[in-house]
Amino acid sequence: MRRAQDHDRRLQMEYRQLGRSGLRVSTLTLGTMTFGTTALASSLGHVDEAGVRRQVDIALDAGVNLIDTANMYSIGASETLVGKAIQGRRDQVLISTKVRFPMADGPNDAGLSRNHILEQIEASLTRLGTDHVDIYHVHEWDGLTPMEEYLETLDNLVKSGKVRYLGVSNFAGWQLMKALATSDAHNWNRFVSNQIYYSAEARDAEYELIPLSVDQGLGVMAWAPLAGGLLTGKYRRDAQPSEGRQITDWSEPPVRNPDKLWDTIDVLIKIADGHSASPAQIALAYLHAKTGVTTLVIGARKEEQLIDNLGAADLKLTQDEVDALDVVSAPDIIYPHWHQAACVGDRFNAADMVLHGPKRPS
Repeated sequence: MRRAQDHDRRLQMEYRQLGRSGLRVSTLTLGTMTFGTTALASSLGHVDEAGVRRQVDIALDAGVNLIDTANMYSIGASETLVGKAIQGRRDQVLISTKVRFPMADGPNDAGLSRNHILEQIEASLTRLGTDHVDIYHVHEWDGLTPMEEYLETLDNLVKSGKVRYLGVSNFAGWQLMKALATSDAHNWNRFVSNQIYYSAEARDAEYELIPLSVDQGLGVMAWAPLAGGLLTGKYRRDAQPSEGRQITDWSEPPVRNPDKLWDTIDVLIKIADGHSASPAQIALAYLHAKTGVTTLVIGARKEEQLIDNLGAADLKLTQDEVDALDVVSAPDIIYPHWHQAACVGDRFNAADMVLHGPKRPS
């Protein structure tokens, strides 16, 4: 019976093309920042080896085909635990990892230099127990390393077979567009994945990053789609948990408008009640409906959290429900977007409409 249920759930998982690549990924990705037992992971949850294996089993049974990690998660421990969990079934799963953040205290132990990238890809492959990474993300901007240096290095990694596809994370719009133009100018492999913070709590990515991704053919991988737990229903306007983080503790993501957050959570709860679902499932289903989104990176400290989040794969919101969440969580229209809306809105394309339509608060 268990296997029949697993098969049914796998059939219900949706797979989407990752940007302009030929790679198809599940709409939910298993995130692994909580994997490991170092001090770095302690505030997020420290899932041990047995717990990691159970989470990977649960995710694969649900049809998830992508696991996202990074070299800096628990200073390599997350990659090691992922490698152990997928041993003997590497061909069943895609692996994404990242490079940029410090891995030691030396002057060359961080950044996107050729030296650091080449050192870290070898270390990541060893920890993961594999001969290739399916998606290799640069984890953050490096304004000191020449862009040509790291883009050529990444291109060579694809040509060597150690990396299949390239991704980027946490770049500003101008930085990402410059990188894509540089790759195109040299005929180097370009980024096909843009891993960014995106949630109903803060839709800043709609100003530039998602329109850019739509226009340039990058698949969006949304990290922290539940805003670090803020959108799970655990946090309410008049009731916060007695343990764990409080609303004033948030720095990633920062909560700039608490009233707007509470209004958004109120709508999530109302919609969830109508579906007999959790607010977290509604928050994830909402992002699945947004233009440009390919997959949501979900991480969990506990198995029950992961199982609940996976339930969002089957959940479809009505257009009225999406519209209600669009209105309550809408970002302010900043310059030059308000000026363009007033003057040239009749000639907007699909990328423009990520921010400007179809539903805006009146």
